[in-house]
Amino acid sequence: MYLLEELSQKYRTVSIVGMAKNAGKTTALNYLIEEAIDEGIVLGITSTGRDGENTDLVTGTDKPRVFLDADTIVSVPEKLYELADAGLEILRMTEYGSSLGRIMLCRVVTSGYVQVAGPVINASHAKMCDEMFEYGAELVLIDGAIDRKSIAAPETSDAIILSTGAVLSRSMKKVIEETAHTVGLYRLPVMEDGEDRRLILENLSKEQLMMIGGQDARLLDRKTGLGAGKYLDGEIDEDTRYIFVPGAFTQSVIADINPARLRQVTFVLKDPTRIFIDSVSWSQLRKKGLKVEVLAAIEVAAITVNPSAPGGYAFDHEELLRGMQDAIPDIPVIDVML
Repeated sequence: MYLLEELSQKYRTVSIVGMAKNAGKTTALNYLIEEAIDEGIVLGITSTGRDGENTDLVTGTDKPRVFLDADTIVSVPEKLYELADAGLEILRMTEYGSSLGRIMLCRVVTSGYVQVAGPVINASHAKMCDEMFEYGAELVLIDGAIDRKSIAAPETSDAIILSTGAVLSRSMKKVIEETAHTVGLYRLPVMEDGEDRRLILENLSKEQLMMIGGQDARLLDRKTGLGAGKYLDGEIDEDTRYIFVPGAFTQSVIADINPARLRQVTFVLKDPTRIFIDSVSWSQLRKKGLKVEVLAAIEVAAITVNPSAPGGYAFDHEELLRGMQDAIPDIPVIDVML
């Protein structure tokens, strides 16, 4: 069974998320589009930024173009419509704005190359994906062209494809370790339903640090945990079970918390994209007793590896593929270059 066929049977929307720029997201997208053509699956294609141009507008490096087959539903901003090589039928001019004009929903009438762009706000993407299904899409692929962290958030799509590769490091071992670390974070345990979770959800919109102890949720006079370790250390009492952190979770959040108190509590985050701690530091903190749960985890449907880097170096295809499969054995790993 093709990967895309499996995805279409399990999910409605899938985001393609890069571990770094030039990790092979667009190549992975084109791979899935080719499978859709072979399998007769109607795709919806959108992006959190701009995709399909000849040259990366940030790095200046060459980029693979995006070729779409007839019947594909695609989001295109006004200023990129005339640049399409494909024939496009405008289905609807949406209210979603972008730096390239309002976003149009189009159907590909004749196959060809298209520059794709979509809304930058996750909530707008969710609404637009629903519209794509109404126009006949069977699976929507979202290319995370702006920020790999925000596009991975669970409210954006049902699952992600994680693109990784040599661009992360000249060390294959480090590439594999960092990828496995990211997958591990995305699979953090989800906080169980119950009174403690209800208390956090009830106060979620207030965007404040929160402590759960006894039968109560106590809002702290802080909206961020950054640099708050010493403050939190003084606020933890013998009844504290959970600390909810609404924003970024870095080492500075916990740096000055007494080890005994650190082991006592569990930190709760909205989702794993809030974590900004490298693999080595994360492992050390876990050994010290750090416990983290999330309100929503991220489903990783597949991993794509790119053995080549724009810096002019490359890994052996088979060695990278085997190494990644050994490190993450329960998720499909694909070298789309092969």
